[in-house]
Amino acid sequence: MSIFGLHDLVSIDLSGNSLKGPIPDYFTNISLLEVLDLSGNSLNSSTPTSLFSLYHLQFLNLSSNEIDQDISQILLSLSRCCLDCLESLDMAHNHLFGHLIDQLGHFKNLAHLSLAGNNISGPIPLSIGELSSLKLFNVSENQLNGTFPLCFGQLKSLETLDLGCNQLEGVVSETHFSNLTRLTTLAASQNRLRFEPNSSWIPPFQCRIIRLGQWHLGPKFPRWLKFQKNLSVLDISDAGISDILPTWLLNLSTQFEYVNLSCNQLTGGISYLNVTEIVDLSSNRFTGPLPRVFPTLQILILSNNSFSGRLVELVCYSLRKGPMRILAIETNLLSGEIPDCWDHWRGLGYLNLENNKLTGKIPPSLGHLNLLVLNLRSNVMSGELPSTLQHSTRLIMLDLSDNHFSGSVPTWIGDKLSKLEILSLRSNNFDGHLPQKICQLQSLRILDLGHNNISGAIPKCFSNFSAMANKSNQHCYMFQWSSISTNFLYLSALLVLKGREDEYGATLGLVTSMCLSTNRLIGEIPKELGSLVELRSLNLSGNLLIGNIPDEIGNMKLMESLDLSRNQLNGEIPPSFSKLNFLNHFNVSYNNLIGQIPTSTQLQSFESLSYVGNHLCGPPLTKNCTSKGFSTDVANNGSNSEGSKVNWLYVSIVLGFVMGFWGVVAPLFFIRSWRHAYYRKLDNVYGKLYVFWATMGI
Repeated sequence: MSIFGLHDLVSIDLSGNSLKGPIPDYFTNISLLEVLDLSGNSLNSSTPTSLFSLYHLQFLNLSSNEIDQDISQILLSLSRCCLDCLESLDMAHNHLFGHLIDQLGHFKNLAHLSLAGNNISGPIPLSIGELSSLKLFNVSENQLNGTFPLCFGQLKSLETLDLGCNQLEGVVSETHFSNLTRLTTLAASQNRLRFEPNSSWIPPFQCRIIRLGQWHLGPKFPRWLKFQKNLSVLDISDAGISDILPTWLLNLSTQFEYVNLSCNQLTGGISYLNVTEIVDLSSNRFTGPLPRVFPTLQILILSNNSFSGRLVELVCYSLRKGPMRILAIETNLLSGEIPDCWDHWRGLGYLNLENNKLTGKIPPSLGHLNLLVLNLRSNVMSGELPSTLQHSTRLIMLDLSDNHFSGSVPTWIGDKLSKLEILSLRSNNFDGHLPQKICQLQSLRILDLGHNNISGAIPKCFSNFSAMANKSNQHCYMFQWSSISTNFLYLSALLVLKGREDEYGATLGLVTSMCLSTNRLIGEIPKELGSLVELRSLNLSGNLLIGNIPDEIGNMKLMESLDLSRNQLNGEIPPSFSKLNFLNHFNVSYNNLIGQIPTSTQLQSFESLSYVGNHLCGPPLTKNCTSKGFSTDVANNGSNSEGSKVNWLYVSIVLGFVMGFWGVVAPLFFIRSWRHAYYRKLDNVYGKLYVFWATMGI
């Protein structure tokens, strides 16, 4: 028997049951229904007409489905059936669109309204101020615009206000909060709002959560926060604050769980952080030694500051046996060696110490962790890679570039680190041949070994990099901080693509590249590389590669950047290169290439510098090609037409000398009377010179 045949039902809860398809249109049979919960399914289409015949409906939860409907139609229909009884409406995380209408203010008993995570646009209606029973109002993650309505100050029962991730703008004053004595959550980050309260303002509320990221709250640090005695979550990131961090903030009687002060211009030193879970102080101007932290801290982000000193206090003492998961202190002034006391950091998954002044070797205990990301880029570290790193089998990113590491590229990288997707050893002192086992990294999407002393041939088995050959799921490398934070930490990497170095963050998962430039690689370019059809960037410049460019490279039709310059390649540019329609950086300069540049829109769009130092002709070069003469002369003589002119000049000089010389000598040789007269003349000149020398001697 169907549940829609149970006429006396007052409550239906089918949440989280993977239901699909439209919502059945049978609600007229259960007109006494008070509670309907269909959340957490995959219901699509729109709400059925019979749903709006439930005149006793108090709680309606259709959140986390795929309902595609105009919100104004839903509110209008609900106002006709259950205007006086509806207490809770939750349609968050659907595909709702349209505008909120003034009828919203007619639901006198509505206490809970959540429409977060939809596509609702337009302003917030002023009638919202008439909802005297409203306790929760959540319209975050929509496209609402207009101002922050002054009528919010009338909602005396309001406890949770979440307007985050919209397009609201304008000035907010203390009047907006005048009667919000029960407010415990104020969340409106990622809008364009400016809060300018009186400097002596004391808020009427005691919030537990305040999220005002990207508001303009500065330039002074908001003094009204001093009166929030229950505060546990604070986000005032990117708020235009340029001030010294007040000591009272971290000395509040409250126990912070989460503090985000990033992207301001806060100064001063910090001795201790009384925060239990998450701290983000990145992109400020903090100085002094690293702060001591709470033992339970899980995430510590101090990037882009001027913290100095050594890591030993933080790593070996402050967080000993702690649950730290993310540690990011890149772009600071840290110095000294990385301490060898990581054995108790087994939960650490993300470690970024990039762009500091760290010295010494990688400590062996660092390899005992279950790291997903290890980034030591741009330091002054040296030595060979410790074999203990092979135990970090979960690594997806290993970036040790711009240091002074030496030795050969270890075979265990390919043998043990099978999940690696990003491997960068660029700008170090690695030498020796590339190990064949590196070809086992089938998940590898980014390989950068440029600017080392690596020798030998490029392994043909590079064709085994299946992530560069097959279209796989595009990854978004990010780490969610925790359930109490809406922020994410994106995995980023500095890559040399298209002839310049750029940082890739949110789009890193879209990049596939291989760079082996500026080494001592020999031999030919393996034609097997042509099977890596998903590769976007290939850089083999500055090596000792010989032979022809493989025609198979033309199969890499998604290629955006190709650099084969400064080698000893010969032959012609393969005609298949005319199929590389996405190229926006191309360089084959300073090789021994000959012949005509293949005709295509892309290859003719580059400057002549991309082809200089070869024997090429045709657009974009000004040198024309003849059907036979140019290629034949170049192939036979190893020179172009200009070279031929230079050779004829030498020939003419020689011929002129020969003609002039024999023009004088030949008559003397063949005509006896000329020869005798010539010698008599020489004898006469000799006699006069002898008399002159003798006279001068007297």
